[in-house]
Amino acid sequence: MSEESDLRALVATFLGLSLISVGGGIAVLPEMSRLVVQEHGWMSQLQFAKLFALAQAAPGPNIMVVGLIGWHVAGAAGMFLAMLAMCGPTSLLAYAFSRLQRRELPWLRAVEKGLVPIAIGLIAASGMLLAEGTVKEAPLVLPVVLASFLFVWRTARSPLWVLLGGAGFGALQLR
Repeated sequence: MSEESDLRALVATFLGLSLISVGGGIAVLPEMSRLVVQEHGWMSQLQFAKLFALAQAAPGPNIMVVGLIGWHVAGAAGMFLAMLAMCGPTSLLAYAFSRLQRRELPWLRAVEKGLVPIAIGLIAASGMLLAEGTVKEAPLVLPVVLASFLFVWRTARSPLWVLLGGAGFGALQLR
């Protein structure tokens, strides 16, 4: 596939995802994964999970995974165009709806309340997708995730200890 057709496919992929990303870009992670891994074959599920983890570890918005995917597929131009396609339409829609919110429209409040459970479901599906794809290719991840979950849920200690433990576990895996 040529670089130009890759760029067109990147833009089309992320334009479509942008318009259905209720709850933020992470809410469409399962569909993003399906398109990037299965439909276009740009990377494996494990590569996708690693790019997502890298984007989450870096400071900045969690949607940086889109830029990393774009970079992986088509370099700097891919990164720029993928981010523009993902963030441009939603930015314009957010601006338009912010103008509507000033008018106190009852139907707008109903739409907002109806979108909350959809966003929660999409975000939960994202977590399940990442866990499933990662556990298949790296089975030791599951016990670490469960231990991290229990630690954060059952103790009053800082979640930073989980990050430190994850960094240590990752360092051991690199040897």
